[in-house]
Amino acid sequence: MNAYSGRLAQRVAIVTGASRGIGLAIAQRLVAEGARVGLTARRPEALAEAVAALGGSAYAVAVPGRSDDPEHRAQAVHQVGEAFGPVDLLVNNTGINPVHGPLIGLDPAAARKILDVNVIATLGWVQEVCAAGMAERGGCVVNVSSIAGLAPSPGIAFYGVSKAALNHLTASLAVELGPTVRVNAVAPGVVKTRFAAALYEGREDEVAARYPLGRLGLPQDVAGAVAFLASDEASWITGQTIVCDGGVSLTGRAG
Repeated sequence: MNAYSGRLAQRVAIVTGASRGIGLAIAQRLVAEGARVGLTARRPEALAEAVAALGGSAYAVAVPGRSDDPEHRAQAVHQVGEAFGPVDLLVNNTGINPVHGPLIGLDPAAARKILDVNVIATLGWVQEVCAAGMAERGGCVVNVSSIAGLAPSPGIAFYGVSKAALNHLTASLAVELGPTVRVNAVAPGVVKTRFAAALYEGREDEVAARYPLGRLGLPQDVAGAVAFLASDEASWITGQTIVCDGGVSLTGRAG
């Protein structure tokens, strides 16, 4: 039991991209604090393992699919509602970055795909839960962004562009959906996951030395920030992008 057990009791959440890494850590933290959670990701087998890790169907339900598929989003909101009740917490964690290199050589098709998944799908998820009643009942949205959206990030520049757009989307939705729905974002630095492995593998000590707190992030670090923003303790916070990066952005670096 953690110190905040029960803080999210009676909450029903959807966490996208939740089969591993940051998304799974967020789902674990939400369940530990009393929530029931719907998990989405592309691979059914990995999602089934995640549900088992969360304690089974009494705590979590899996809905496989792609976040940029509108039919999947509608199905997920419906299935989670059938299992646990109306969704009142949405965590948009799904994100992709299939390219590395300078912007001048970026394939426009890849750029469109990044925007579709990282930005347009996020808006689609918010539209879906609001259409299902969140806008009237009240609720909370937390978007997982990145410090790459706060300053230029050579090599992953268009990923950063998409996250900058996500930060602005967060603020814009907060204005439109208040006072019933709060919308915030968390912007991590480099977190030790498979998704970010290329940014630190083989040179972790060197990368960690750039961070004032002397280490890279862990998925649980991001999960704690998300759980706070989802809780009533953050009831007067909306439209904010909370930096969770071990202090690295204070040094002028974006990871």
